[in-house]
Amino acid sequence: MQIFLKYTQSNSVCYVKDGQAIGIGAGQQSRVHCTRLAGNKADIWWLRQNPKVLALPFKDSIRRPDRDNTIDVYISDDYEDVLADGIWENFFTEKPEPLTRAEKKAWLAELKDVALGSDAFFPFGDNIERAHRSGVQYIAQAGGSIRDDNVIETCDKYGIAMAFTGLRLFHH
Repeated sequence: MQIFLKYTQSNSVCYVKDGQAIGIGAGQQSRVHCTRLAGNKADIWWLRQNPKVLALPFKDSIRRPDRDNTIDVYISDDYEDVLADGIWENFFTEKPEPLTRAEKKAWLAELKDVALGSDAFFPFGDNIERAHRSGVQYIAQAGGSIRDDNVIETCDKYGIAMAFTGLRLFHH
C-alpha cells in the first residue's frame, strides 16, 4: 500500500482489497477530500463486481472502452442514459433491469476487509467515518496528529485496526 502512495501527489490515501488498489485519492486540499475521492472510487470498483453488472448482456461488437463506460453509467444515478428505449439497443442484446439504489446500498454494505493507507497522519476522525462506509477494517498511517486520540477513538467505534507506521510520505 505504501508503494502506491509513494508515487502519488501529497495528501493521498489508498484503499486496497486483496492486494489490489481499488481507490486512490491524491493531490486534494485536505486529507478528507482524498479519503472521499478514493472511497468513491473503491465503491465504484465494488459495484462493478455486482453479479447483476457482471451478467450484463453486452453485444459481442461492443469495444472494451465502450463497455466500461456503459457500466459506469449503468451503476450511476444516470442509468437511463444507457437503458432508455432506443439507446439500450446500441449496447445490449436485451434490455437489462436497472441496478436500483436499494440494491447498490445492499451490495456496498457487503464490502469488507479493505485496507487504507495514508501518506501522512489523519488529522480528524471524519476520515475514518468515510473509510468505514467503504468497508475499511485496517488502516496504516504515519500517526503524529495532535488529534490521534480522536482518530483512535473513531477506529475503536467501528472495530478498525490501525497501525502507526511512523513513515511520512507527505513531502512539502
